[in-house]
Amino acid sequence: MIRTVIFDMDGVLVDTEPLHHDAFFRHFAELGISMTREEYATFLGSSTRNVYQLLKAQFGLQEDVEALISRKRELFGVSFEESKALDLLPGARALIEELFRAGLPLQLASSASKETIGRVFTRFGLYPYFDNLVSGEDFPKSKPDPAIFLHAARLSGMPPRECLVIEDSANGVTAAKAAGMFCIGYRSEHSEGQDLHHADHVVSHLSQLDAATIQTFGVPAY
Repeated sequence: MIRTVIFDMDGVLVDTEPLHHDAFFRHFAELGISMTREEYATFLGSSTRNVYQLLKAQFGLQEDVEALISRKRELFGVSFEESKALDLLPGARALIEELFRAGLPLQLASSASKETIGRVFTRFGLYPYFDNLVSGEDFPKSKPDPAIFLHAARLSGMPPRECLVIEDSANGVTAAKAAGMFCIGYRSEHSEGQDLHHADHVVSHLSQLDAATIQTFGVPAY
């Protein structure tokens, strides 16, 4: 039986990906990096730190990783504060509120930085609904490594088999399954090109989920 729900953030609760995309590509231009759409798609679900660690090695960048991260976050912050259209994805608030009323503890496990998580949770008033917020910046490896989900499970006090993850990226689904958790793949208009076939169940809108349905899902014993 599912006893806690672990949400990804970007692409599940809110679509900040266009803001990240803009910040990354403006920074890539500054660094003289040519990046294809397909190459960029492989970074989805990874932490900013891991992205720049890979880019530094691949392109021989002179700047240290911390400086690269700082510049990208500066560009993202400007885009975030200037955006008037940014909102929670359809059905996200309704699902969060229903799960909260049903007494299902909620956790966040996002590759986003603590700063970005804070921006989103403050802007949309989400702090009261979640027990724990876990950022990918605290882990040496990003999804598909399962560490972030296993840590969220430990914080919740629940065994992995009783945790359900909602993810929109291939890396996130792989990480959830590697952690031994039930995974719902969210195939939205913002998850274009993401292979979610490893997920236990796939939805195209968060309105397809509710507390009663989620509690019927389970994970086989490992």
